[in-house]
Amino acid sequence: MPREIVRTNQAPAAIGPYSQAVKIDRLVFVSGQLPIDPATGEMVERDIQAQTRQALKNLEAVLQAAGASLAGAVKTVVFLDNMEDFARMNAVYAEFFGADPPARACVEVARLPKDALVEIEAIAVLE
Repeated sequence: MPREIVRTNQAPAAIGPYSQAVKIDRLVFVSGQLPIDPATGEMVERDIQAQTRQALKNLEAVLQAAGASLAGAVKTVVFLDNMEDFARMNAVYAEFFGADPPARACVEVARLPKDALVEIEAIAVLE
């Protein structure tokens, strides 16, 4: 089964030796998305809600480039710089996923690339 590398300029370019996403058959595996504004290449303000919103917008853009959407997400992983931000992150996350959200893990990590407050990855199914 061939794999397809997904690239879009509507989300930040990979900052290392990895792809924004890989599509295999009807599955899309999206790398962790940081809260970087793709228009400027800069991290958005240092606020968990602003950063969660931008990370999810980036995730959505990569999924759209793959022919998928947030509605097709079946699993996400949220990496937080500080678990104290969980409730505020969750409020924004709920805006994007609605009543039937995907399965999810959320973990606190020691540090994220570019000192981000949040990073979000996903697996989705093409609709």
